[in-house]
Amino acid sequence: MKRNILGIIPARYGSSRFKGKPLVDIHGKPMIQWVYEVSSRVLDEVVVATDDSRIESVVKSFGGKVVMTSEDHINGTTRCVEALEKYEEIGKKSYTDIINIQGDEPMIEPEVLNALKKSLELGGAALATLISEVKDPNDLFTEGEAFVTVDKNLNALYFSRSVIPFVRNVPKNEWTKHHLFYKHLGMYAYSREGLYRFASLSPSSLEMAESLEQNRWLEDGRKIKCAIVESKSIPVDTPKDLERVLAAWKK
Repeated sequence: MKRNILGIIPARYGSSRFKGKPLVDIHGKPMIQWVYEVSSRVLDEVVVATDDSRIESVVKSFGGKVVMTSEDHINGTTRCVEALEKYEEIGKKSYTDIINIQGDEPMIEPEVLNALKKSLELGGAALATLISEVKDPNDLFTEGEAFVTVDKNLNALYFSRSVIPFVRNVPKNEWTKHHLFYKHLGMYAYSREGLYRFASLSPSSLEMAESLEQNRWLEDGRKIKCAIVESKSIPVDTPKDLERVLAAWKK
């Protein structure tokens, strides 16, 4: 079966921790433009899904595709559903798979997106995501990261904003010497059916406790396939994260 993949970049203006972050300037371009351009190098079709006319205007100004979505979405998944339906109506074309790309990852590498695309092309997973090994113990305690544990088949066991697992009787600065840790890269690949199923589920207790929507899927007894990639990308959740990006990513 031929796979038609649509990349969707949800982008909100009113982030609680960093208002207006999709439009912050990074080396002469708004952050959302960096994400869009890298995504477009990997995927044939990419669209930004936003609820703000300022973001819509900026995306159109650099030649990107954008659809306006409701302000009432509580997460990126339901925003992706609305964006998919609107984009399909505009283009009179349907898509078999959707990649949800974080709009706050300006440093995301094409190789990382290719790994997620490959997980769809191999088939067999209704939901897949990316994880990266943590090698520097200092990275275990960086604000804004999410961590994941996996089984032997690289299916996710649990996602947390706390470092997992806890290494007992070992100083924290030595944890990476005693266990293999993974951080989550917040991008997802869904089959069409998987996206709609995910969006139909009610928020779960673990999702609400961690504020990590992927735990909803696990609590429903389903699998999330993980692909391990190497990435130096820094997610921008706060102004402090932006400073880290500017310091690390010199153009």
